[in-house]
Amino acid sequence: MSRRQWEVFFEAEAPRYLDNAFTRNTVAEVDFIVRELGVRPGQTILDVGCGTGRHSIELARRGFRPTGVDQSEDMLRVARGLAREAGVAVELVRGEASTTRLDRRFDHAICLCEGAFSLLEVGEEPIRFHAGILANIRAMLAPGGGFLLTALSALRMIRGHTDEDVSSGHFDPMSASHREDMPGPDGSMVPLVEKGFMPSELRRLLGEAGFEVVSIWGGTAGSWNKQPLRLDEFEIMALARRLGT
Repeated sequence: MSRRQWEVFFEAEAPRYLDNAFTRNTVAEVDFIVRELGVRPGQTILDVGCGTGRHSIELARRGFRPTGVDQSEDMLRVARGLAREAGVAVELVRGEASTTRLDRRFDHAICLCEGAFSLLEVGEEPIRFHAGILANIRAMLAPGGGFLLTALSALRMIRGHTDEDVSSGHFDPMSASHREDMPGPDGSMVPLVEKGFMPSELRRLLGEAGFEVVSIWGGTAGSWNKQPLRLDEFEIMALARRLGT
């Protein structure tokens, strides 16, 4: 089976991922996660699309029990090294978010900073893909468990594109998806697709997956402060709870 294009991209991105400006607010972001989810000492937290593990490692430093899942072995390799350096125990599992389902339940779950959500393959049906991610997270979450999610905002995507982008295939207005070719590890170009979400679309997907949406805010990395969503903001944040038994 061939690798997903995002796996290929992250092979090149993994060694420099933490150089990105949006990764520099981890401590404040984990403060926010703990406060808004109401995480208690010793509780388990599922981190879907954990990448290099920056949130999971900080959660482990505070005495919580995180499990990170990511499709990229290269990102997980960096995460394992950083966990060793920090002297913390973080379970790290390789798996693609729309198909991976661990046989246990967690107290809380996070899926943040486009580690899994919003990242599509060329030609992939976007609603089915994202519904699969949410179904798996719900299945692994204890009843009443909190879930914090960020997704790219369709509002900004629409405002940032033109009819020429539609004609050239760089933007699909039917799915609010942006396509861009990025350099891979061997220098060849990798076609990548990112989907944006309208707040109403995100609320409906979560509801259909068995979550109660508590709040939807602006959620761009570096400014997690429960503010109303701005039109030019990169990300939407949703706080939800798992319904049912």
